[in-house]
Amino acid sequence: MTSFPLRCVALAALALLTVGCQSHSQQAAAPAPAPATVAATPSAQQQFEAHLAAGQLAEAEAQLQVLQADGEPAAVLQAQRQLSEAYLKEGQKALEAGDLDKAAKSLAHARTLMPKAPALTTGLDGAIGKARQAELSAVEQARQAGEQAQAARQEQLRLLRQAAETQAAASRAADNAPAALPAQLIDPTAKRSDVSLAMLDSRDEAALAERLDAVAADVVAFDRSVHIQVRSPEDLRRVTALLEARVMKLDPTFKLVLSHAVKPVQVPRLVLRARGQ
Repeated sequence: MTSFPLRCVALAALALLTVGCQSHSQQAAAPAPAPATVAATPSAQQQFEAHLAAGQLAEAEAQLQVLQADGEPAAVLQAQRQLSEAYLKEGQKALEAGDLDKAAKSLAHARTLMPKAPALTTGLDGAIGKARQAELSAVEQARQAGEQAQAARQEQLRLLRQAAETQAAASRAADNAPAALPAQLIDPTAKRSDVSLAMLDSRDEAALAERLDAVAADVVAFDRSVHIQVRSPEDLRRVTALLEARVMKLDPTFKLVLSHAVKPVQVPRLVLRARGQ
């Protein structure tokens, strides 16, 4: 009776041991997971070429410095030449667009990259120099044109001021000038006017004085010369003296022009003519 329970316990222990071994074998047979794939980092050369192709010259120049520190001399020289040529192309485009500052900066980068090959930058350098000269010439021409325009404006203003001052002076003179006296005996528009002195024959001194007063006023006011025609030398002297005295009284600066003729058979008269006639 005692051996039966012991056999049962032994069988149970054997069964548990068998199950444990099988579980361990299955765990050992399971394959291990594959390690994660690590992405490869682009080399400095690859990054340089990528930036150069994208036109990112500043970034390409930064990668070139990495190449210069670690790369092969031949590869570095080739990269320098490629980047220098890229800067030259950039400078040419800037020059064509009229951006001289950017063109000059690109040229400076190209020279720095290839200092021992000045021939590479000669063409762009000359073009920038000519463009600079043309720009300076245009600025100078614009400055001169501006100065000439300013001088012309100043001269125009001076002439306008002068004309205004002349106009104002003429206006003041017209305001201050005495009113023109009307003609008393002559027609101001006629070149010649005859004035009778018949009172000489009648010896009417009052009428003679009045007639000579009017003659003197017309002579001075309308700048007339006088031709005296009388019967005798005595009458000529009288009329001349009386007329000169009246003209002198009216305008001491007036230059009286007289001529005469003694004609005993003619009625005495005066002929007043416009000066120069």
